[in-house]
This record gives sequence, structure tokens and C-alpha cells, in this order.
Amino acid sequence: MGSYRFILSGGGTGGHIYPAIAIADELKRRHPDAEILFVGAKDRMEMEKVPQAGYEIEGLWITGLQRKLSFKNLMFPFKLMSSLMKAGKVIKKFRPHAVIGTGGFASGPTLRVAAGKGIPCVLQEQNSYAGMTNKLLKDKVAKICVAYDHMDRFFPSDKIVKTGNPVRGDLVESFKDRSEARSHFGLDADKSTLLILGGSLGARRINQLVAENLQFFEELDIQLVWQCGKLYIEEYKKYTSDSVKVVEFVNRMDYAYSAADTIISRAGAGSVSELCIVGKPVLFIPSPNVAEDHQTKNAQALVAKNAAVMIREPSLDEQFQNVFSELQKNKWKQKELSDNIKNLALPNATSDIVDEIMKLVNNENP
Repeated sequence: MGSYRFILSGGGTGGHIYPAIAIADELKRRHPDAEILFVGAKDRMEMEKVPQAGYEIEGLWITGLQRKLSFKNLMFPFKLMSSLMKAGKVIKKFRPHAVIGTGGFASGPTLRVAAGKGIPCVLQEQNSYAGMTNKLLKDKVAKICVAYDHMDRFFPSDKIVKTGNPVRGDLVESFKDRSEARSHFGLDADKSTLLILGGSLGARRINQLVAENLQFFEELDIQLVWQCGKLYIEEYKKYTSDSVKVVEFVNRMDYAYSAADTIISRAGAGSVSELCIVGKPVLFIPSPNVAEDHQTKNAQALVAKNAAVMIREPSLDEQFQNVFSELQKNKWKQKELSDNIKNLALPNATSDIVDEIMKLVNNENP
């Protein structure tokens, strides 16, 4: 076979875009002469992020259905027809050997057209509760790569392969010396350290919680690396001190993870997969503002295996101090959570997903 050609489609959020880029990078690493094309939704973040990663992208005129009646919903049939036609033209011209969907609006029309033409298609589902697009595509694709158990609730069991979610390669390969990591943030090398992660934009409720509890953390003799996010840095940077490091974004996650004794985080699929590899005690505060409440379901999957602790946003005021101080003081509980979350790590996910793609392309065990 000459050089391979692959289409990757997924987007709308970083949770769909990052895995697609990681898969593309691994395909390119194995097959340097492979041609790779992304298909995304016009006006969504993939149109910026994918070219930054060095790949070409075509945009479809597509959005999701709104939950309430709106003008956008009236436009949906036209957008869908437009996207199916554009996807058809892209696929006819590019002639891919396989098409990979990582969720998000654009992957629907792209994989539907590709499957209809007999092109091998693979889905990658990041969450413990399957997304709408992937559920609609389940009968059209050959393989579905998942990160959680019990996904046969959503997909045909004979198509499921448990691979895990792609995570940053540098994270898998490098953990820093703890004192070196703490000095990177200007922290005390010997003091208990809490890392707070609210995502790149930030999490309003987590930021409010931390600000309300600065005195509480001081009483517990804890220092903080507090990633408050782009939307909130102006509001919260005033809290920076010797023991509280407020940052918009953490550029060196390897240092941040190495510095931490405990972590407070949202429960997006990518974060959960990374935290399994990091293997530190985690308190999840899932975002309630996501489709199908999937962050809560992601966190619950770990809590059920005694691999993390979770508090839902509405319960923070009454539960946070008790739950956190119990975790902070109970070293045995910290070790148990740490051991259990490490056991769930799937650090070879990207490579395993590409193995599945190449088996299909080369007609092995389809």
C-alpha cells in the first residue's frame, strides 16, 4: 500500500480535540508519509487548535440541537444536509483509508458518510457516559475505543475495545523531583501542597470555594498551587502569597503534579485519565453544566472503586471542610486512594487506539 490517508473528526471542546490530535501524532510517528486531514465544526475551537498542531482542517456548517425550542433548531436540518454534502465531497476527494471520530457535532456527518462508502471507521469515546453523536454512530462503525468499564450499556459489546484516553506523552514519561517541582512554584519544599485544577478557562464555583477557605487551608498548614483559569485571573490574583500561588494556566503540569500531595479537580475525561497516571489522592468537584452530567458519572466511576473522593457542587458548603480535612489527616486513606487510582491508569491508550485503526486498515481481525 502507498502512503496512508486518515481523516480525524471531533471537536467543540478540548476534550474531543486533544485526543484526536494525539491519535494523529501517533499515526504520523508510525507512518511519517501518511496524509492526515481533520474535519471540524466551523467557528469552533478546533478550527484554531488543529492548525496550531500542524494539521489541515476542513470546517462543516454544523451545530448541536438545543435543548429548548430555538431558531438554531429550525436551522438544524439545513445545517445537517449541508454538512453531509460537504463531508461527502471531502471524503470523495481525500479517499481516506480510515476515518476516526472522537465525538462532537462534526464527527456525526463525517463518519456517517464514510461508513456508507464502506470506509473503516473507529470511534473514541472519552467519557463513562457516551456522548450523543457517538451513540448515534454506534451501528455504523467497526470499532469503538473506550476508557471505562460497562460501556456495553451504550455500544455493541463485540465492537468495544478498552484502550483508555490519550494523555500527554510528556506526562507519562516525566515526573520531577518533588523539591525541584515545589521550588519551580516558589513553594516550601517540606510543606503539604494542594493542587487546584479548574480547567483552562477556570471553574467559577471551585474558585469561590478556594477563596472562602484560604483561612481553613492556612489552619491545616497547607500551601496551594491554584490554577484559577483565564476568565478569573484578574479577580483572584490578589490572593497570591508565599503559600498561595495563583496562576491563570499551568504550563508545566509535570511540575504541578509532582509538587502536589493532594489534588482538587473537575472530572472531565482527559483530566480523569491524567490523574489516574499521576496517582495522587483526588477530590473531584464535577461540573454540573455539561451534557448528560457526564463529569459526575466519570467521577462516580472512580469513587465506586475507592479511587477518589467526590463532592457535588450543591453540597460544597456543608461537606467540603469535613471531607477535605478528613482526607488531609488520614494518611492511610490517601495511600489507599493513590494506589487504587494508579491501578486504573491506561498509559498506552494512544498507541492501543492506533493499533486498532491499523488492524482495520490492513484487514486484520476486522
